[in-house]
Amino acid sequence: MADSPREGKLARSLDFTQLVDMASESVGGQVLFATDDFFAPAENLIKSDSPSFREHEYTEFGKWMDGWETRRKRIPGHDWCIIKLGIQGIIRGFDVDISYFMGDYAPRMSIQAANLEEDKQPEIPQRGVRMGAAATPEEFEAVAELKSDDWNYLVPMTELKPGKPASSHNYFAVNSQERWSHIRLNIFPDGGIARLRVYGMGQKDWTATDPKEPFDLVAIAHGGTCVGYSNAHFGHPNNMIGVGKARSMADGWETARRLDGPPVLENDENGVLLVPGSEWAVFRLAHPGVITQIEIDTTYFKGNSPDSCKLDGCILTTQEEEDMIKQKWELPGQKWKPLLPVTKLSADESHLFHSLTLELQDVITHARLTITPDGGVSRLRLKGFPSSICLLRPRERPTMRFSVKVGFRANL
Repeated sequence: MADSPREGKLARSLDFTQLVDMASESVGGQVLFATDDFFAPAENLIKSDSPSFREHEYTEFGKWMDGWETRRKRIPGHDWCIIKLGIQGIIRGFDVDISYFMGDYAPRMSIQAANLEEDKQPEIPQRGVRMGAAATPEEFEAVAELKSDDWNYLVPMTELKPGKPASSHNYFAVNSQERWSHIRLNIFPDGGIARLRVYGMGQKDWTATDPKEPFDLVAIAHGGTCVGYSNAHFGHPNNMIGVGKARSMADGWETARRLDGPPVLENDENGVLLVPGSEWAVFRLAHPGVITQIEIDTTYFKGNSPDSCKLDGCILTTQEEEDMIKQKWELPGQKWKPLLPVTKLSADESHLFHSLTLELQDVITHARLTITPDGGVSRLRLKGFPSSICLLRPRERPTMRFSVKVGFRANL
């Protein structure tokens, strides 16, 4: 293995932890190889839930642990594993979590990364059930074709620091603009790690998109991200633009209950609640473009869905976005262009809106979802055309204002 650079340092800034975990099993992350899985398999590293502890539980190989734990090494070398990211893109930081591994965590670790072309990756044997096992010679031979010894170091060899038994996080910021598809986690020489979180943003090859088909321009897997919100008491807005369908109410955006409403609620003539307050979330699109199809999904939010919503878009430069973040998104009203007017929502439903308004032919870089008065949304999909394509599309005169389908179930 190539020499590691000088020892690294723990990061203090935790801003990157609001981004998506690109390695999580919930977005398709996969462990391809591990040198050893004696006490606990490496697949535990990418579980989406937090690690747990069972004080009196043992397996035939030793103490049950919720993480990756290798045997105490008695041969030359050190342990390592390879993880294929479920979302490929730019990595902003890592959380190496050693919670509950108080007497047997890995003393040091490093992280390498590579961007591998899908059609040029070697076939690596399926891992199957791994507890109590070490990598076979055939597995070592197959993974050697990846040449992972030579991958780039994103985190050099660094000493891990234990914290509280139930919360022992080691954060590492990454300063790289490159796209990554695989990571290699090295531990020195052996031991256990509960979870590895790989925080970042997806990066899409936009030249490969079909110019005739609308594409989700806000998806986190493609590079969309939340850049501001009013409230995220029960769930971050980034959850709405996550991969696939929501798995539960916890996998969406949910605000606290507003306390500024009137004692007795009333509706307007359209059935929309008359209340003073609302909540909002602003997203930077993965690529500037024209939004033609909007999906707002309240699945799982049965007693706490919003009464109504609206969607607006605007064009902002990088500097303007930075200024708006500092000003908590007090953007002049004329900057926002209506993409969806105030629209009544139903609980536990997926709503699909096809808009034919002229406003939707405008290119935008950012979108703002406003919900009234509060509540939760499980998924937000903004399909359309990247600007380099959509600017070539002819403007069509609308035949009707809105075509709304409620109860739509998409295979995303």
